[in-house]
Amino acid sequence: MYIHREGRSFLLAVLLILVIINGALWYFDLHLIFYIFVFISSVLMILFGQFFRVPSRKLTKNPNYVISPADGKVVVIEKVFEPEYLKEERIQVSVFMSPFNVHQNRVPMSGTLEYYKYHVGEYLVAYHPKSSELNERNTAVITNDKGTKLLMRQIAGAVARRIRFYLKEGQKVEQGQELGFIKFGSRMDIFLPLDADIKVALGDKTKAGVSILAELK
Repeated sequence: MYIHREGRSFLLAVLLILVIINGALWYFDLHLIFYIFVFISSVLMILFGQFFRVPSRKLTKNPNYVISPADGKVVVIEKVFEPEYLKEERIQVSVFMSPFNVHQNRVPMSGTLEYYKYHVGEYLVAYHPKSSELNERNTAVITNDKGTKLLMRQIAGAVARRIRFYLKEGQKVEQGQELGFIKFGSRMDIFLPLDADIKVALGDKTKAGVSILAELK
């Protein structure tokens, strides 16, 4: 396990602030408050550290599978019309990431990144039905060597105000490689072909790069 690069400068800044505050408390002989704040500081550093952790895991590699791009809980499985790029009916599977999940996102299917677009938006809670349309978000489409298109959408939430996407249009991508990062929890929507065999149910827990969302026909 290691700390993701998105969190290293943040954690160093928090640590510096806490050290300064604790040093001031000790310097002014506020020893009782110092010991209490040392405990609080330790808890904060542990909590913030787990937000940015990247655990070691054995990735699932199979061209017939769509692997979960995010850690979290499956909160939506439904047939919808995708209006932005595919402009057709798809099966939407949404994974909600709480602040306690791993926030690194991974590529769910090998292929070519055909489309990418960043959308400025609002910061509704990530489980709000309209968050997929109204919130700040990144939309990307991967096409595999059989021509199957997969649309995925990183969605910012009420707390997650910073989403990162590391890939570029036209880039060849491999299943399981790093796709991006969402700070402090949010949501990932995946739009699958209608004939895909869905392998998850509502409420299931997923791991990015490991859990199988669907099998492609």
